[in-house]
Amino acid sequence: MKPNSGLKLKHVVWAAAGVLVATMFGAIVHVGAKPTVRTPPPPVVEVAPVVQRDVPVYGEWIGTLAGLVSADVKAQVTGYLLRRAYQEGSHVSKGQLLFEIDPRPFQAALDQAKGQLAQAEAQLAQDQAQLATAEANQHKSQLDVDKYAPLAKAEAVSQQDLDNAVQTNLANQAQVQAAKAAIAVAKAQIQASHAAVETATINLGFTRLTSPIDGIAGIAQAQVGDLVGSASGNLTTVATLDPIRDYFTVSEQEYVELQKRLATSDPERWNLQLILADGSIYPRQGHFYFADLPVNQNTGSIQLAGLFPNPGNVLRPGQYGKVRAVIQVQKNALLVPQAAVNQTQGSNDVDIVGADDRVAIRPVQLGQQTGTMWVIQSGVQPGERVIVEGQQVLRPGMQVEPEPLKSSGE
Repeated sequence: MKPNSGLKLKHVVWAAAGVLVATMFGAIVHVGAKPTVRTPPPPVVEVAPVVQRDVPVYGEWIGTLAGLVSADVKAQVTGYLLRRAYQEGSHVSKGQLLFEIDPRPFQAALDQAKGQLAQAEAQLAQDQAQLATAEANQHKSQLDVDKYAPLAKAEAVSQQDLDNAVQTNLANQAQVQAAKAAIAVAKAQIQASHAAVETATINLGFTRLTSPIDGIAGIAQAQVGDLVGSASGNLTTVATLDPIRDYFTVSEQEYVELQKRLATSDPERWNLQLILADGSIYPRQGHFYFADLPVNQNTGSIQLAGLFPNPGNVLRPGQYGKVRAVIQVQKNALLVPQAAVNQTQGSNDVDIVGADDRVAIRPVQLGQQTGTMWVIQSGVQPGERVIVEGQQVLRPGMQVEPEPLKSSGE
């Protein structure tokens, strides 16, 4: 190696070290410099205007469904159940056979009553013949009296002959009266026999239990072979289910308001909605049917009834059915989307975006819900913008970037 080559290498090393020191110093100086502060953009929120319009006010009442007509089928005579002639839960027609009680004892009673009627009619015929004979004898004896009376007066016949004729006539008159009485008894017996025949016929008819109406027949409460009678209770129930009734109870004050509304509309077409047990709304509207006669003085309420179409008999008696109906119209109501209302610990408020796009938190008083909107009783003004989306991280006075609500529905 040449002597100058070592020196040259040393200069190169020192030059590289100088560059490294300069670089490190520059980095240290840069780290110690104050960083530039960047202000984050205002948060984007979706807003909707406070809407003003007329809103229907609804009332809701707990109701219970019942058949339009419900008929209990009971045994009227005592006997053993011979057969059940219908399918439980099926539709039956008026007059259709449902049950049959063993008819043989009742047929025998009817035959006996008919026999007694025939005897009474025969006795009447016999008594009528006896009356005819008695009347003929009395007529002859009366002629004898009429003949002997002037002759006895002229002493052409003895007084004894006249007396005998008179006595015979009196006896014949008694026979006539007795025959007439016997006929009256026979006629009364015939009437009683006719009644017995009618009763036996009715009882025989009661052995066939038929449906009194068109409707759906329920479960049979007695089985073949059971001894049934008038004290056995219902054998089944038949109900007309289309349309179906919904009985619900309103307060006396609500009833007065409803009467005002009904006075200005057709009561028969006062539309009702039915809310089922799962919270769903029955798809077919009903209408007002009638109001019960008295107001319950203990509860201050009155029972009303609505009718709902029930094709396919989907709704059943005894089923829960809450009734909802318009009871009045609130004029110029203020509405905001439900999502705009913040409900915490019993307080309600909305976030308002002012003209300067700054947030103000406003307490509000809520009214009823209508669709996806809240009716606001106080706290907002028409046209004000309320925040519907993005209000979770907002503070009063914060600047925001409002955008129209992308989708809203009622």
